[in-house]
Amino acid sequence: MRILITGGAGFIGSHVADALVQRGHVVHVLDDLSSGRRENLPDVVPLHVGDIRDKPRLQEVFDKLRPEAVCLQAAQLSVSRSVLEPHFDADVNLLGLLAVLENCVRTGTSKVVFASSGGVLYGDVCEPAPETTPSNPISPYGISKWCGEKYLEFFAREHGLRTVALRYSNVYGPRQNPHGEAGVVAIFAERMLDSQPTTINGDGRYIRDFVYVKDVAQANLLALEAGLPEAFAAFNIGTGTPTDVNELASETRELCLESARRAGCEISIPIPVHGPPRAGDLRSSLVSNVKAREALGWTPHVALRDGLRETVEWFSEQVLIAAS
Repeated sequence: MRILITGGAGFIGSHVADALVQRGHVVHVLDDLSSGRRENLPDVVPLHVGDIRDKPRLQEVFDKLRPEAVCLQAAQLSVSRSVLEPHFDADVNLLGLLAVLENCVRTGTSKVVFASSGGVLYGDVCEPAPETTPSNPISPYGISKWCGEKYLEFFAREHGLRTVALRYSNVYGPRQNPHGEAGVVAIFAERMLDSQPTTINGDGRYIRDFVYVKDVAQANLLALEAGLPEAFAAFNIGTGTPTDVNELASETRELCLESARRAGCEISIPIPVHGPPRAGDLRSSLVSNVKAREALGWTPHVALRDGLRETVEWFSEQVLIAAS
């Protein structure tokens, strides 16, 4: 299948590209490189530089490729920026999405898989939330993801597109941007390996559902290939396993020290300190993956400690080896 990944040079998108190439699909990537990097991509994957809001460029790429399927990873990802700049958030996450969907219809694309979010849709939940949980987004970012799913439903109903929304929990892994607010694992790993102090927001007793990026990539692959009966379907992509941020910081610190010793580096990692709580942070966010297991045959395979170890090793190469 000929597949276009928007935002495909970024953290999640590049892992999706890896999985699709390994499966034998023909993959192209559209990315404005605002956070993505060409070196994230396999050599066989062509990169088309462009912004999904750039209508002439988008039309040019679609006319050239006429993709059979599109995997939508391009997005404005910051909750705090969405609060400060809701117009920018809507411009990227809604108008950009609409521009892509319109080109899908125009050029005969048959399927679209969309990166949505479980945490921002369901709010505070103490048990793994199923897809039937009422949506109650409170940030412009959450609202744009919710609206994005509604646009997918509309295009499925009105234009015959087959559309899937994957509602990610907290994704982590190699290539994650440590400068974004969503990348707590990346922030901890980079700062600890660089012997910088780390700050845990509030008391740190915030429950999160961490899912490894390669498992998320596999979910995208299965969603693109699946012959689902519904024109639109939404699936949670998470583990349903609770981890609090204090535990995460402690385990990441331990793995960073191990990684430094293996690399023959002497580093001193300060014990994380607690700062003020961050406004709007959910106390608990967990998603149920039962529907994805049953309909897509998807299940997360990478345990948190194993995924953290791989992530720390990747950051170790970026930080420790680069400094040596």
